[in-house]
Amino acid sequence: MSARKRWMPVLIAAVMLLSLAGCAPAQPAWAQHPLRIAGGGATGVYYDYGEHLAAVLRRDRGADVQVIETNGSVDNLRLIGEGRAQLGFAQSDAVADAVAGSGDFDAPLPIRTAARLYDEYVHVVVRADSGIRSIADLAGRTISLGGTGSGVSVVARRVLEASSVAADEVHDAGLGLGASIAALTDSRVDAFFWVGGLPTPGIEKLAGQLPIRLLSIGAEVVERADAAHDGVYRSAEFPVGTYGSRASTVAMTVPNYLVTSADVPDALVHDVLAELFASRGEIAHDVPAAAMLDRRLAIFTDPVALHPGAREYYRDARR
Repeated sequence: MSARKRWMPVLIAAVMLLSLAGCAPAQPAWAQHPLRIAGGGATGVYYDYGEHLAAVLRRDRGADVQVIETNGSVDNLRLIGEGRAQLGFAQSDAVADAVAGSGDFDAPLPIRTAARLYDEYVHVVVRADSGIRSIADLAGRTISLGGTGSGVSVVARRVLEASSVAADEVHDAGLGLGASIAALTDSRVDAFFWVGGLPTPGIEKLAGQLPIRLLSIGAEVVERADAAHDGVYRSAEFPVGTYGSRASTVAMTVPNYLVTSADVPDALVHDVLAELFASRGEIAHDVPAAAMLDRRLAIFTDPVALHPGAREYYRDARR
């Protein structure tokens, strides 16, 4: 056998290794440590969005990323404040409480924002054949105001308060989204609250199996809730066709933020935002709420300060 033939397999293997090395993602210093993203329930938009962002960071940055299943905003903020997660999703009202050390938080947390992502809709879901027609009709009923540690619970109680329904007038099952869906299906609850992007996967699946209806949250209720809680709530409408609806439903919205801690490295936040915006269309293919990400609006996270790494990213993006 000639020397050329003997060395040919070695040369081919070397070329293949060099090629693979060239395709490997460049791993920044922050990616040498595990990155944890505080998501929400597995049937919600937070978790879905987090999983898709994690996949992009694994692919493009070589990062070790895990999405943590939680009950929602309050849980996420606590995990970040304790350093057990570096990023997470949270409603702006819960974020404001965390920074101020009010509401569900006994002391201020060092929370910073990375981006305003999209507006979440407050859902009040009943069976289509239910006699419940308004928020006031919830008095005396068994409903789920959301799981312990969720932003849903925060908003649900504020909607009841603004509707002149005392929290102790309802029997709260205290369930997360997946359990709420199962309980409504089995008629163990009469209604449940949820706060999430459109469409929320779990509710979309429910609507395909069981006819449901969304209760309206009137403009006057939204105004009272907004006036009492830092001006974070707005009126909107669920579009016709949402979850199979034949008419629009008046709703309340609250902004949703990607949040982090003041202790997280600037480079990590900068790079995550670069990937988030670069992959917006890719993620939106499976998570429609991602299409609402807008660099011009992402910086508006008052009263909570942007992380320095986020400020650097937005400055760089303008150049």
